[in-house]
Amino acid sequence: MNLNKLIRPNILALKPYSSARDEFSGEASVYLDANENPMNAPFNRYPDPMQWELKKKIAKVKKVQPEQIMLGNGSDEPIDLVVRIFCEPKVDNIVAIDPSYGMYQVCADVNNVEYRKVLLNEDYTLNAERLLAAVDVNTKIIFLCSPNNPTGNLLNRTEMLKIVNSFEGIVVIDEAYVDFSSEKSWIEELDNYPNIIVLQTFSKAWGLASVRCGMAFASSEIISYFNKVKYPYNINILTQNFVSEHLDNEAHKNEWVKMLLEQRSLLSAQLQALSFVEKIFPTDSNFLLVKVSDANAVYKYLVDKGIIVRNRNTVSLCLGCLRITVGTKDENEVLMGALKGFYLKS
Repeated sequence: MNLNKLIRPNILALKPYSSARDEFSGEASVYLDANENPMNAPFNRYPDPMQWELKKKIAKVKKVQPEQIMLGNGSDEPIDLVVRIFCEPKVDNIVAIDPSYGMYQVCADVNNVEYRKVLLNEDYTLNAERLLAAVDVNTKIIFLCSPNNPTGNLLNRTEMLKIVNSFEGIVVIDEAYVDFSSEKSWIEELDNYPNIIVLQTFSKAWGLASVRCGMAFASSEIISYFNKVKYPYNINILTQNFVSEHLDNEAHKNEWVKMLLEQRSLLSAQLQALSFVEKIFPTDSNFLLVKVSDANAVYKYLVDKGIIVRNRNTVSLCLGCLRITVGTKDENEVLMGALKGFYLKS
């Protein structure tokens, strides 16, 4: 892959902003280079713009090199950056599965880049040939979310490989929910497929959604362009330190995942027993896509009870569907109590 042919010419020529911390590495006894207030240590100092200490910890957990990691403000920042790096506005285009995570199109629209949706099969499986048929010479990026949101299912790996092997641009594989599936991560394929970018996050399995820290994994060359374009201090020191502390307790995260998978099975069985539930789709994530007889009515009823789920009734291929996140045992019992009340009411 010739990366220079994919990257926008102005990004190739861009001279990135050089912060004071970029020009010095290591520790010093006196810092007089960044116009910082000398009081209120350690918060008076700008954070490491490359987050090296945190990346080293993540690298050990994910079994990659620190140079293969970009950290962003959630996954949304690297999604936006990949569009800005590779897509020339009004010229290039993006191809993505539909339905899928809505931020892909938002970032395309913000950057004035054409966004082409390709419907999944009726059972939410991926048809590689149909997706590749939407590609032309100006297609720079393909977005694949697996496990997918809002459908919950893993995309077939063989079909994904057809795309990765055939497409001459960048394939972004969003694995926000990978911890809840049994499938191995595409991170393991970084050295075999230099055109893939894998997204993961601390928001789901790690329980750190409010902390806002997402991860992009790719070749060190691609990551160098992320670092060239991103804002200098995009991850503050509080986030870096907080995430680092949680990485020391991966076992705790694994316990949460185990509990949520158990609750997912229990909740699915309980929902299936309700007469107005028509179908529960297979899931590899921490949520269920549930087809009901009247999605708008059930959604409104739950809102009135102070229970918030996601109404996906107007999303492609999701007519009549609600997306329900798996909660704690107590939260799921409250949900089921309310739904049984809806059944009696109706």
